[in-house]
Formats: sequence, C-alpha cells, structure tokens
Amino acid sequence: MKNNPFTEGTTSYIDFETMSDLQWHCSKCELKSGQAKTWQVWRQQGIQLEEHKPNRWEKRILCERCNNTTVHRKLKSLEILDDTNVRSNLPQNLTKKIKEVLGFKDAVFLRKMESNLLEVDHKFPQIRWDKDEEVNAPNMPEEEIRKKFILLTRSNNLLKSRYCERCFKTNQRGCFPGIKFWYKGEEYWSKNVYKYDEKGCMGCFWYSPDDWREELNKIVNK
Repeated sequence: MKNNPFTEGTTSYIDFETMSDLQWHCSKCELKSGQAKTWQVWRQQGIQLEEHKPNRWEKRILCERCNNTTVHRKLKSLEILDDTNVRSNLPQNLTKKIKEVLGFKDAVFLRKMESNLLEVDHKFPQIRWDKDEEVNAPNMPEEEIRKKFILLTRSNNLLKSRYCERCFKTNQRGCFPGIKFWYKGEEYWSKNVYKYDEKGCMGCFWYSPDDWREELNKIVNK
C-alpha cells in the first residue's frame, strides 16, 4: 500500500485524500477534479478506481450533501499498480500490434527503434478529452490504428505532452521546433472550435507528424 502519489496541495492530492476512505464521493460538492481526463490519467498511473459497470468508473446517485443526483467516484484500493499496460490503458497484445503496424518508427524523426524504446500515444491528447475513451479492442483494424495512434520515444512523448498542455491553457498550438506551419488552421486554436473537439488538433505537427510532413512537402515541391 502506498501513500498519496500526488504533490501536496494539488487538486489531485486533495481528491486522493478525500477518496482514501474508499467510499463514493460527489463530483459536484466533494471532489475538485471536474474533467474526465483527470480520472483517465489516474487510471493510467495505476490508481484503482471502482468500475461500477464495464468501462464506467463512475456512478450517478443522489448526494446526501448537496441533494443532487450527480456523478460519484470511488477508489477501489489504496494500492497503486506498477504496470505499464495499466498506464497505457491498452491490452498488451494490442500494444504489440500497434508497434508492428506503425513499423516500430518514432513518429518525430522516423527512426526505427527497439520496441521497448517506443511508447504508444494517442494522436488526440488526453488533456482535450471530455469523456472516457471507448474500449480499445485487441483486434482493432489497421486503418483505425493508423488513425488513432503514433509511436514516440519517451523524450518525444514528453515534448508532445508539453506542447499539448500549453495549447490547452493558452490556445497557442504546438509546432515542430522552429517551423511554424499548420496545414489546417492557424497558430492559435480557432474560436469556432470547441476546446474538446479533435478537429481543432488537425493540422498540427504533434497530432499527426506524417500528415504534417506530407502537406509541407506539397508546398516545398511546387
């Protein structure tokens, strides 16, 4: 059993403390984390949330404190799982298939690498998710794999995360270092696009490096 894994004073730290009694807690009047993305990240970090129904880590019930029917969440255990498959939220055989389909290549520099040096990441960043991801079937078709995922080294995955977090907070979209080019949209997230809409990511290097290179080469080769 482990102590609170979050930095003291942060929203997640406070919520973990609240939920450490392993009881259901109201997301409106008790928990501070309002975004579905937060709980997705918790699960990927090995934190065990109660699964009320298959792939549903929440329950709508009447809150005795605020007298509203709201989403409630509950910790299943205080033990934090140390399992990379839990953190990636992908079945092990699907992770293997994704790496094979994508040719074991880091999407940023197109280097073919050993499997253990590559991480599977979603093109659409989790910080912009407003609901839990649907189940990723182990037999996912190759077309869907290419549409949803990219492979990145750990350092490039962290870099993608930083750009996506900055974009979410400031609306300034990410770019390949030193090259301010977006094949769709402009430097700033469109005011006409909902902040959780995947369409707003299209055109950004970090969303799909392959598509970005293809569109840039069309201009260069004219």
